[in-house]
Amino acid sequence: MKNKDKNYFFLILIHVVIGLVIFWKPFLSKYYGILILLIGFFFVIKTKNRNNEVLYASAYIVGAEVFLRMTFGNILYEFGKYGVIIFVILGMLYSGFSKRAMPYWIFLLLLIPGIIIATATLDLGTDIRKTIIFNISGPICLGIASLYTFGRKVTVEELNNILLLLGLPIISCVIYVSLYTPELKTILLGNNSSNPETSGGFGPNQVSTVLGLGMFIFFSRLLFNSQTKILFAINLVIGLVMSYRGLLTFSRGGMITGFLMFIILFLFVYMNSLNKQKLKLNYMIAFFVVILFSIFIFSENMTGGLISKRYSNQDAMGRTKVSKFSGREEIAQNEINAFLDHPFFGIGVAKGLELRLAQTGSTVASHDEITRMLAEHGSLGILGLLILFFTPIILYLDNRQHIFMFCFLTFWLLTINHAAMRTSMPAFVYSLSILKITFNEKEDIIYREQII
Repeated sequence: MKNKDKNYFFLILIHVVIGLVIFWKPFLSKYYGILILLIGFFFVIKTKNRNNEVLYASAYIVGAEVFLRMTFGNILYEFGKYGVIIFVILGMLYSGFSKRAMPYWIFLLLLIPGIIIATATLDLGTDIRKTIIFNISGPICLGIASLYTFGRKVTVEELNNILLLLGLPIISCVIYVSLYTPELKTILLGNNSSNPETSGGFGPNQVSTVLGLGMFIFFSRLLFNSQTKILFAINLVIGLVMSYRGLLTFSRGGMITGFLMFIILFLFVYMNSLNKQKLKLNYMIAFFVVILFSIFIFSENMTGGLISKRYSNQDAMGRTKVSKFSGREEIAQNEINAFLDHPFFGIGVAKGLELRLAQTGSTVASHDEITRMLAEHGSLGILGLLILFFTPIILYLDNRQHIFMFCFLTFWLLTINHAAMRTSMPAFVYSLSILKITFNEKEDIIYREQII
């Protein structure tokens, strides 16, 4: 085994052990969270961010966020978002930011009227400061992270290392979830709804999202970072385990998103490959179809057929459900109505929850960041979303070597549609879509000749 392979295997093993130890002694999760922060600060300050160390530190925080939440290891509940914000601001102090990042300054400014309106419209019994910060922290995290990453040059190898650091703590998460889940037969009992019991006792939507992203990261490494059989086997096993555990959450959004990201990446690579490489990729397509079909069939057998019913929008008895989105379309419609009533500046940050409580008696928070932006920020919200959507695409015209751009943009867009911006994942992954990707000669050879 080569030294590089040994180091990679050691990193994987460390995070398997972290998952085992925290399951055994949950209180250690607090120390793990503090250690992440301290080590991140140490490397950034020591190197003065010469090699964009803030992106590595931020990536690891983002990857660990859901795991820390489910094990109560966060210093603060919004540790992920605050951590990213703090590190990228530190990065800007050391390395500056692009003067061309004006779209994201505009985006941040567009959020201000909604905040001001909220201070006047939220109920008197509401803790206004905490409520506003909780609801606006996701968009602010995205805006600040994007100020740092806008046009910032990183090599493909560096981007792959950033993704690896994002994926490593997800390994610890999947180990914990696997150990937490009791015998499937004892907890499913004819129920195919999103299941906290198979999600580490935490929200299935967020766990599915992080496992779907992890699945994408390690399956993408099969294409670009598995030059030996050992590396290929390690990445394949990790990708399969994450796929299986993600399916068992019975939360569809994250797994569908991860699958679509990989399809987009594969199509991008295929269309930009030589004929000789396309022949190899044809074999890879057949291979992935077989393994993904196999893992789905295995999950189907383990759940007594409940997985296929879940993904075909049927209940456990095989009856088609009236709602295709678990009732979330009613919340979305409520927010669209709020936008129509207040089309210019919206109803104010976090006011949507209070309106739903008054109108329907429901306190369910919005899962859709798009309709939430419309309701709470009005036309300014639409403008902000347009800025976020089109800026990476425009930058891509002069950055076509960014092979992950459409994958990252897809992750952001689909995730905010089913999980809003409850975590820092969509914000940080979005910010990676506007990096300026460069090849060095060695990387160019690897990507053109060593795609398996």
